[in-house]
Amino acid sequence: MEDIYKTVEGVSEGVYKEKGSKFIARAYHVKSEDEIKETLQLLRKEFYDARHHCYAWRIDARNEKIRSNDDGEPSGSAGKPILNQLYSFELFDVLVVVIRYFGGTKLGVSGLINAYKTSTREALNNAVIVNKEIRDLYLIEFEYPLMNKVMRVIKEEGLTIKEQQYDNLCLIKLEIKLSTINKSTNRLSRIVGVKLKKL
Repeated sequence: MEDIYKTVEGVSEGVYKEKGSKFIARAYHVKSEDEIKETLQLLRKEFYDARHHCYAWRIDARNEKIRSNDDGEPSGSAGKPILNQLYSFELFDVLVVVIRYFGGTKLGVSGLINAYKTSTREALNNAVIVNKEIRDLYLIEFEYPLMNKVMRVIKEEGLTIKEQQYDNLCLIKLEIKLSTINKSTNRLSRIVGVKLKKL
C-alpha cells in the first residue's frame, strides 16, 4: 500500500471577486473532525458579517473521510466545487472554507460553481504542499539486556523513535511506515522477550 500522501502546511488564502461578491478561501491543515469544528467556529466569529461559510474537507489518507457543505448556497454550487479541488490537488488532511460576501447581484449556479472553484484553487496554489508518510505507532517493552538486539532492528529498518524510557524494563514508542510494518514488526517480535503492542 502507498504510504505517502500530500497535504498542506499552515494556512493559505485565495480571493476571487465577481459582480461585487467577494469569495475568500482559506486552506488549513487539519487532522480530526474536532479540529475542523473549532476552525469553522473561529472563522464564523472572524467573518461574522459574511453571508456564507461554505466548506469541504478530506482527512485520513488510509480510511478516507470527506464532507462538503453549501451553507445556504444552491445545492452543489459551493461545497462540491471546493471538494473537487481537494481531489484534483490530491490532498488529504485539508479543510478549505470559502467565505462569501454578497455583492447584490446573483451569479447563478454556474457563476457560483466557478467562484468557489477558482477561489479554492487560488488558496491551494498559494499553499505549501508537502509529502507525509502514513505511519502506525507501536510500543515495545523489553528488559535491558535485549537493548542491542532491539536497537539493531530499529536502525536497520529505519524506524522512528518517538519516546523512550530505559530502566530495568525498557519502553520505546516507535513510528513505523505502512509499507514496512509487517517486516519490521515480525523482526521485533521474533526477539524472545520483546512485547509489541499497536497503539
